[in-house]
Amino acid sequence: MRHNKTGRRLGRKPDHRQHMMRNMVTSFLEHEKITTTDTRAKELRRVVDKMITLGKRGDLHARRQALQVIRDRKVVGKLFEMIAPRYTDRPGGYTRIIKLENRQGDNAPMSIIELVEEEFTP
Repeated sequence: MRHNKTGRRLGRKPDHRQHMMRNMVTSFLEHEKITTTDTRAKELRRVVDKMITLGKRGDLHARRQALQVIRDRKVVGKLFEMIAPRYTDRPGGYTRIIKLENRQGDNAPMSIIELVEEEFTP
């Protein structure tokens, strides 16, 4: 039984899953929108929200923690200088998942994950 085990396995071994998430987070923050499967998008949302929260903190330790996940210094710079300041007043929920049609080859449910742009009104 999988009691108290969070996260999805995505049909991959742990090291492959970790590297795939790192690549997807880097691509997402670089382009601010990517198309992927529903389950990958839901798992990616967790990691991206943590990275944006680190960017909102903005100190050296947060930058080093972000560099452990995002291995591209330009993307980390973009996260801390451009993306995170947009969400200073927002307490969370930085991403949006939009469902698309199923993929033609294997009928996998697809979706677009993108950054939320509208203003937060409490």
